Amino acid sequence: MTDNPINTDVDFGKDGVQHGHLKLPHSSEQAAWGAVMTPLTVVRNGNGPTALLTGANHGDEYEGPIALLNLAATLQQQNITGRVIIVPMMNHPAFLAGRRTSPLDGGNMNRLFPGDPTGSPTQKLADYFQRTLLPMADLVVDIHAGGKTLDFVPFVCAHVLADKEQQARCVAAMQAFNAPYHLMIKELDAVGMYDTAAEALGKTFVTTELGGGGSASATTAAIAKRGVANLLMHAGILAGTPELNPSRRLEMTDPRGFITSAHRGLLELCVDLGAAVRTGEVIAQVYDTDRSGPEPQVYRAAIDGVLAGRHFPGLIRPGDTLAVVAVPAD
Repeated sequence: MTDNPINTDVDFGKDGVQHGHLKLPHSSEQAAWGAVMTPLTVVRNGNGPTALLTGANHGDEYEGPIALLNLAATLQQQNITGRVIIVPMMNHPAFLAGRRTSPLDGGNMNRLFPGDPTGSPTQKLADYFQRTLLPMADLVVDIHAGGKTLDFVPFVCAHVLADKEQQARCVAAMQAFNAPYHLMIKELDAVGMYDTAAEALGKTFVTTELGGGGSASATTAAIAKRGVANLLMHAGILAGTPELNPSRRLEMTDPRGFITSAHRGLLELCVDLGAAVRTGEVIAQVYDTDRSGPEPQVYRAAIDGVLAGRHFPGLIRPGDTLAVVAVPAD
């Protein structure tokens, strides 16, 4: 296998607190001999488990960067046992541009695994995570939100896995994160996802969707900060006792819960996030924006459940996810 061109100025085996970068050589109009510099922090204190914590896998999702930049600035060596690898902005070019995907190559980091050391910049970054960072980790946490085009009730999730022992570890970590909602999920398409790469290596993996709309709130940022600390305590890395609040269990395993728009126009949500819905209930209407007068197109729930996700902001296109209904499993 070809060596990855990324190098770093941190020593993953060294005790202490190190702040550095993943340096990917990249020639561009702005810098003929330039580099993509992805910030990272490594905190190590002797032997113990390793947690790999990432945010901004998609660049327009901000709870992860907020929580992890805060952790990188405050985590002390003497308070942990083992190692914490923090990459607050996994797709740093996308983050700086406020985009879901990288402006360098259009790369969607969460659809390019296992990556390619000879490919585009985003593929090279994915390969570095696949072959260098993931193998070091015992616990992998990837903090997501809805970005500019989706909004969710704040939830942490684990995936339905064939390996039930691994699934049980992921579920325990999900519950320890302790978002207001926790759910089991089957992805519509898991090919190329960071989640899939981590799980295929047998890692304990959890991810989140903590709001959306292309910004973060005080509430969702606090959920991310508390959740990361809880997980590090759960793993035995950080000293202390997790702070646990009531959390509602949902399942997002029925494809009928994903409602896709077949129309272009102005979206009117008829149900708020977190509200209960019944089969046949009107979830949303889409109005024609090219003329006034036509009746709106009506979208109804296909299953009983809770409105867990919605399109954001107001205009929608054919193929966009309009709403997501999850099933309570309390």
